[in-house]
Amino acid sequence: MSDPCIITVAITGSVPRKRDNPALPVTIAEQIESTHEAFEAGASLVHVHVRDENENSSSDPEKFARLQEGVAQHCPGMIMQFSTGGRGRQMEQRGAMLYLKPDMASLATGSVNFPTIVYENPPDFVRGLAKTMLDFGIKPEIEVFDLAMLYNTADLVREGLIVDPPHVQFVFGVKHALPARREILEFEVAQLKKLLPRATWTAAGIGRHQLEVNRWSLEMGGHCRTGLEDNVRWDKQTLAPGNAALVRRVAQLCGEYGRPVATAAQARAMLGLRPMS
Repeated sequence: MSDPCIITVAITGSVPRKRDNPALPVTIAEQIESTHEAFEAGASLVHVHVRDENENSSSDPEKFARLQEGVAQHCPGMIMQFSTGGRGRQMEQRGAMLYLKPDMASLATGSVNFPTIVYENPPDFVRGLAKTMLDFGIKPEIEVFDLAMLYNTADLVREGLIVDPPHVQFVFGVKHALPARREILEFEVAQLKKLLPRATWTAAGIGRHQLEVNRWSLEMGGHCRTGLEDNVRWDKQTLAPGNAALVRRVAQLCGEYGRPVATAAQARAMLGLRPMS
């Protein structure tokens, strides 16, 4: 296995707080700095949220624009991916910043239980978000928290609302959703190859599952996601020193599995995105 591995860094998310880990970037300036450090460590794609003054998730387009501009300035060619996730935001707000035309945006193609809430993604809402991304030339990253979301994605591709080939992320370890079991990932990847044979994929493990899911992905030919959004701890006892350290850990794993770390230019080509300007 020698294909380059795209390392995605999810720098902050919408739930962890600075009290959980002082390294967590919350302000726009902190997020730009943390992204730059992760980029230097080997990340070629950044998944971003923005926060309000109370550290709650926000859809403020002005903040997304400042973050997008800062990352473009300090991380040449890095792929910018906006989150359209639902925690802390009203449904009608979740795509409010897509007119900024990031390279990518997350798109969950169904609803699923989370630890304390229902992550609501009704069919009409999903279709609307997919159409908005299509109109703005944004490549969705399909977030699969449950098996039905994979089949929903295939339907959306057939309808022309998602351009083939899609990029799919399998998420493991969220309570009430997919448990972190390798045989589940193997089944999902096999189904993906039958349904959408040209698709690319990555996998994310939440909390203590982050490292083992990274290993599965590398061994099976997928790509990797890491970062403080998914795991504020380095291990069960120790706080992670920052996003860059988590990226460096994955980059080292890539060497163990004979997988080069993808550059930003390589990642763009592999995902079918516009070349670096």
